[in-house]
Amino acid sequence: LSLSLSLSLSLSLSLSLSLGLGLSQAMEAIIGPPPPPDDNLYLALGGEDAVLSEAQQREALVQVLEGLGTREKVLLVPPDFTRYHSRTGPLTAACYEHYGAGGVADVLPALGTHAPMTEAEYARMFPGVPWDKMRVHDWRNDVETIAHVPAEMVKKASDGQLDEPFPVQLNRLVWEGGHDLVISLGQVVPHEVMGMANYNKNMFVGVGGAAAIHLSHHIGAVYGMERMMGIAWNPLRAILEEASKQTTRLPLLYVLTVVGRDDASGDLVTRGLFVGDGYTAFAKAADLSLKVNFSLLEEAMDKVVVYLDPEKFRSTWLGNKAIYRTRMAIADGGELIILAPGVHRFGEDDEIDALIREFGYRTTPETMENLKQSYNLRQNLSAAAHLIHGSSEGRFKITYCPGGLTQDEVGSLTLALTLTFTRTRTRTRTRTRTRTRT
Repeated sequence: LSLSLSLSLSLSLSLSLSLGLGLSQAMEAIIGPPPPPDDNLYLALGGEDAVLSEAQQREALVQVLEGLGTREKVLLVPPDFTRYHSRTGPLTAACYEHYGAGGVADVLPALGTHAPMTEAEYARMFPGVPWDKMRVHDWRNDVETIAHVPAEMVKKASDGQLDEPFPVQLNRLVWEGGHDLVISLGQVVPHEVMGMANYNKNMFVGVGGAAAIHLSHHIGAVYGMERMMGIAWNPLRAILEEASKQTTRLPLLYVLTVVGRDDASGDLVTRGLFVGDGYTAFAKAADLSLKVNFSLLEEAMDKVVVYLDPEKFRSTWLGNKAIYRTRMAIADGGELIILAPGVHRFGEDDEIDALIREFGYRTTPETMENLKQSYNLRQNLSAAAHLIHGSSEGRFKITYCPGGLTQDEVGSLTLALTLTFTRTRTRTRTRTRTRTRT
């Protein structure tokens, strides 16, 4: 089976799993029920078969903003270019158009650990929003630790494997900027770390600090990707919900999209738009995402081929989404082939890149043992989590075809990987035609 995918958090998943009440009930037994719907839901637009135009989305969002009244200092927190297909770029531009240059003080893309956006990427994703409004999130240095979620909750969330408090961290501009409205925009879609992406993850991870990013990723990894994927209310989300209780003074508004693929045209379309100030908007978006972002198969696949868009996937840190989003549909002894012409490094961050090169994508027990032995790895738990997520655990073969990593670069790392690296070579035939060989 060959799948040509632009894996930018806007895809349907191909999964051979059963999503039922049993798993949700098991979650609640550990962490309790999800929050009651006592927050504000301003907009719930769309449905499983809906196709929302950009004009419809803009009009609906502006109506919500008008209802909130005048704002004089607004902070926009959209995703970065790796989430280009989230359809939140035009909505970010709509927010800017509504409040104007005098109303929107700052635009802070939720980079997490990703590399900053270039001016060209910014202009393409947020048309009409001035570049001089853009601020870069420095996840290692420019953050404030506000409070901590108790260690007992972390211990429950990690099945007893971790026993330390979770730091509630935010970029200083978010926490100390004095904005009278903070608009967090993003796409709700199944996610390997959070179960479902976005909502308060955009804040506590997207513009959070190193300690919170590392610990959140590690909690998700040790709890188990395949126990969380597609589940909105899970142990890690419960921790972030507790963190939200420590930041209630922020005037937050969440703008959440759900994007699916049109069966007839094959194009990505917006199925839903949800706006609110708490969990309810996220829960409704997650319910819709389950309907449009999962493809349930009758049997597992023996071979899957994934193509990674070179504009968006330049590292295995991002490119390994090809593994996360297909692994539950691959048969034991099967093969995943990843065509990655734009991948030229392992980590988005230099320090994490070095750790990936040092330890490789080994099985979970091996990575956990390396974690005990390595101080540097313990200080970068998100890297350890990434290594766990990127391993097939020996269950299936992964053939990676990166365009920018040579065999010499991979070197001894290949021996540590559960992946086989094959370099993709692109040869130009004419100005408009290229041929890619593996």
